[in-house]
Amino acid sequence: MNDSAPDSDNQRPADRPGAVTRVTSAMEDYLKAAYRLEQDGGAVTTLRLAEELGLSGPSVTNMVKRLDELKLVVHNRYHGIALTAAGKSVALEVIRHHRLLELYLSEALGFNLDQVHAEAERLEHHVSEELEARMEQVLGFPRFDPHGDPIPGRDGELPRIDDNALDSLAVGEAGRVSRVSDRDPERLRYLFGLGIKPGSHIRVIECMPFEGPVRVQIDDNEQLLPYSVAQLVRVETDGEPLPANPVGT
Repeated sequence: MNDSAPDSDNQRPADRPGAVTRVTSAMEDYLKAAYRLEQDGGAVTTLRLAEELGLSGPSVTNMVKRLDELKLVVHNRYHGIALTAAGKSVALEVIRHHRLLELYLSEALGFNLDQVHAEAERLEHHVSEELEARMEQVLGFPRFDPHGDPIPGRDGELPRIDDNALDSLAVGEAGRVSRVSDRDPERLRYLFGLGIKPGSHIRVIECMPFEGPVRVQIDDNEQLLPYSVAQLVRVETDGEPLPANPVGT
């Protein structure tokens, strides 16, 4: 992403509550990243934002100042960055476009699921309201993207998902894979190759200490997942943990 002076062709009216200017593609990228970091928890600092976007600290600081002036974020030196209602609305609209595009690319155009994220990143800033409405209608008014992430509604509301990260589950806990992160295509291909995708049933057999690997059961197969990979999978659990028995015993 380029955070230099934006091309006017990539600007759209900021007709959301509280917005006072035209929002550029670069601004949308910052607001979407800030929203994602807010959901991850912890203070949204300029350092975290720079790491998330792969940009230099001074570039991020300058943009955050602009967003603060435009009342899209509130920046407090000691408490980090917080989206305003207008900034959150912009972020959710971009996320809605992104996730609708992912589903459309997958279902209508036959893209592999490890390809759609990058394509949607390139297209999300250029979706008109008419195109958005037609994609949604063709797809049957979906609530989730192909990786299991909820698609914000036109009102900005998100479908609720009561799930937990796989690495946080106790031994014996089982459930349905609800979401798989699409941020890393190689890890996504790896997980899909193991049969770990939205809708799969998974059970934790063993959790190694000190952030060690997690042994899981998928159908009749056991797999050993690195801790960093298990963090990318979220699960809607069945209920109370069951005693973990090795496959085939």
